[in-house]
Amino acid sequence: MIGGCAVAPSTPTSPPPARTTLDAFSLEGRFSLRHENRNYSGRLSWRHRGDLNTVLLSSPFGQGMAEITTDEHGASLTTSDGKQETASDAETLTQRVLGYPLPLTALTDWIRGRDDAAGITERDTQGRPLRLAHQGWRLEYGYESEDPLAPPSRIFAERNGGLELRLK
Repeated sequence: MIGGCAVAPSTPTSPPPARTTLDAFSLEGRFSLRHENRNYSGRLSWRHRGDLNTVLLSSPFGQGMAEITTDEHGASLTTSDGKQETASDAETLTQRVLGYPLPLTALTDWIRGRDDAAGITERDTQGRPLRLAHQGWRLEYGYESEDPLAPPSRIFAERNGGLELRLK
């Protein structure tokens, strides 16, 4: 009787979707981040086009905290009081200014679902990644749409050293 309730592991019934064509997107959502036993949460508004990224981080109530812009020349962050900082990449910049590293370059790959199959450890029946290992991160995906090319609606990312990032 117990065996009748078991669920077989999902295996893709179709080839994985091509996501390398996702060169531009906009994302609105919420984030929570745990780093060194400290918790941060808020809203995220992100526009990505090629090498250009613009990310607005807001408080949970919508008050703008920082705007991050990255391109092929590096990253800049403007705080709500108008102060501007620059660095070679977003992770270095956010660690220095905000106190936590926002992996913006990796996030672009994560939204695309990384077409590099070597890091994908499990796919859903649509061929989309459910679990992925990438640059020391372990990721889990959730989808609200059955469309094989739909981006994930939820991403949970965890890295050794006490860093967890949740996006919805």
